[in-house]
Amino acid sequence: MKALTLLANGRLEVLNSSPPEPLSPDSSLVRVCAAGVCGSDIPRGFQNGAYHYPLVMGHELSGIVEEPSSESSFAKGALVTIFPLLPDMSESVNQIGEYALSKNYDYFGSRRDGGFQEYLSVPEFNLLPVPEGVDPAHASMTEPCAVAYHAVDKPDISSGMSAAVIGGGPIGNMAAQWLRMRGCRSVIVSEPDEKKRNIAENMGFSVIDPIADNPVEAIRDITGGGADVVIEACGLPLTFRQALGSAGLFGQVVFMGNIHGDFTLPEPEFSAMLRREITIHTTWNSKVAPRGRDEWTRVLAAMQNELNLEPLISHRIGLDEGPEVLESMFKKTLWYNKVIFTDGN
Repeated sequence: MKALTLLANGRLEVLNSSPPEPLSPDSSLVRVCAAGVCGSDIPRGFQNGAYHYPLVMGHELSGIVEEPSSESSFAKGALVTIFPLLPDMSESVNQIGEYALSKNYDYFGSRRDGGFQEYLSVPEFNLLPVPEGVDPAHASMTEPCAVAYHAVDKPDISSGMSAAVIGGGPIGNMAAQWLRMRGCRSVIVSEPDEKKRNIAENMGFSVIDPIADNPVEAIRDITGGGADVVIEACGLPLTFRQALGSAGLFGQVVFMGNIHGDFTLPEPEFSAMLRREITIHTTWNSKVAPRGRDEWTRVLAAMQNELNLEPLISHRIGLDEGPEVLESMFKKTLWYNKVIFTDGN
């Protein structure tokens, strides 16, 4: 079995290993069909961000059930997506299904080996069925799609509202799509990368180049005073400020980006925020409970007709290309949007 293995900081190699042992009595052996590269995988692999070495990264996954456990509801050959968090069910917050907010958990691709390999042993709890006709590469994007869905579910959105997304990467674009599906009449995407901006524009969103234009002023001009809903999808102190400044009267701001750096707000901007009575929402990860009516199930259903994910995929690659491609992503010598390992060979 091939596995793209992080042996030390900045050192990735494709190694041969034995198929994984069952993780639990109810675990099934899954052949990984597609594994997306998350933005968090780059600092994990190249900026001393790993919990331990060696490590197989990868937590955005879809696969085929090769050997279902005796307790599994999935048949051999079923296409599934994998919820990467393995909760400690004795923790109280998990009793109400808030697994992402727990403190004691395991996690495929960071705390334990993940999906940048051919096979993975997965507990029944972590498997979700993929609807008929959904591309396995798209199914591997369920996790980031659900993160975006969870963020957009925070504000109170009514049909006809205006909305803006600060950051047009894959998750930002997904958030923009969810906002449009919720009925927002105008969705603006602020993104400095021209190619990502073009993708958003070709998908029917209004776009702003924050390098050429002040995004706060531009969003205020387009919306006539400020957006009703603003999603921050970059995680930069500057874009946090832009999100707050772009909201109109009684506007709602969602901080989705995992912030890098200290965030401070000058007094005039804070005062202006108070005078507009802005509501601030924070968000973290996504929910798989109650099963069947959860965010992941909603995302998977939308992949059949509503979500447009193919334009976001810039690279479909094999595991053998992994060391070179991931290093190029870290060094920024390769333009990329969503990179997905699609063969597992």
